Amino acid sequence: MSASASASASTKIPAIVLGGTGYVAGELLRLIAGHPNFELAAILSDSQPGEPVGKAFPHLASVYGGTKFSSQAEVERLIAELPQSAVFGAAPHGVSHALIDSLLKAAERANTKPRVVDISADYRYSSAAAYEAVYKHAHGAPDRIRDFTCALSEHLQTLTTPHVAHPGCFATSALLASVPLLAMDLVEPTLFLSGVTGSTGSGRKPVDGTHHPVRHSDLYSYNALAHRHTPEIAACAKAASGVEAEFAFVPHSGPFARGIHMTVQARLKAPADTARVISALREFYARAPFVRVTDSAPRVKDVATSNYAHLSAVASGRTVAVMCVVDNLNKGAAGGAVQWMNRIYGLPETAGLTTPAPGWT
Repeated sequence: MSASASASASTKIPAIVLGGTGYVAGELLRLIAGHPNFELAAILSDSQPGEPVGKAFPHLASVYGGTKFSSQAEVERLIAELPQSAVFGAAPHGVSHALIDSLLKAAERANTKPRVVDISADYRYSSAAAYEAVYKHAHGAPDRIRDFTCALSEHLQTLTTPHVAHPGCFATSALLASVPLLAMDLVEPTLFLSGVTGSTGSGRKPVDGTHHPVRHSDLYSYNALAHRHTPEIAACAKAASGVEAEFAFVPHSGPFARGIHMTVQARLKAPADTARVISALREFYARAPFVRVTDSAPRVKDVATSNYAHLSAVASGRTVAVMCVVDNLNKGAAGGAVQWMNRIYGLPETAGLTTPAPGWT
């Protein structure tokens, strides 16, 4: 693909993680620890510079026992020194745009070539106005937006920008289920989405919606038909399929920590049976190493902690339902970002990402 760097199988590429102590940053660190080509060069946390990484992530202390968090100034100096680097953005929405812009300006002054995959929402929209309409605050680096493409790796054959904005975790599951239906002209362009997410989807800071005693053994919807990821899903689906569609999305909080179960329903343009729809999904994702289309209903435990997505479908008359399960922290965030960075550097798309789900989380 174009806009890619070139790396051999033995190349070691410095990796920089932005976002400090959050769940997605921790997942990035876990994946980098087992990656054959990416080596951690720094992890930025302006709130805890100099503190041990193992203190924030005890489960990673055996790997990063001597590693400490870096400040923004230290990371800027590092990016200016490294001829190339893989920068993974896991900073919060509203913070990431200015932070990444500052780091890239430091690289431009030094004529170095970092590549960025941002996991926040700050570069997912094609204009500052579109971003501001959803997040209700000004974009900190509107001129940088044109350097990013927002898409799933499965849905974009050729990358034409130097950097990538990874879709959100809900968007990942919704797009994997919806884009084939639209791209293959199987359905009317109005789709109904019902998604259930685990508590890690809301981040590390405890709030009522993720506090275990509140969430345990319960299931409830929130922001029905008004979730902020809905415009993002619509925009990415149009870019991937060429079809402008309407999405009605009802998200739910589930009583588990990791994973998303998404159900997409739509009206078929012509009657079809289940076997035909499943066959179409398999054809669409025939070259997608992390997407498995199954005959039986997919289960969250079969993908939790992995970078795999499982899909299945049921059709009856003119109605179709496509079910998709992903891990929100891996495929929906850190793993999807590593998958993109593999492609950017000309590595095997699956490098460092093929560990299966444990099955009994």
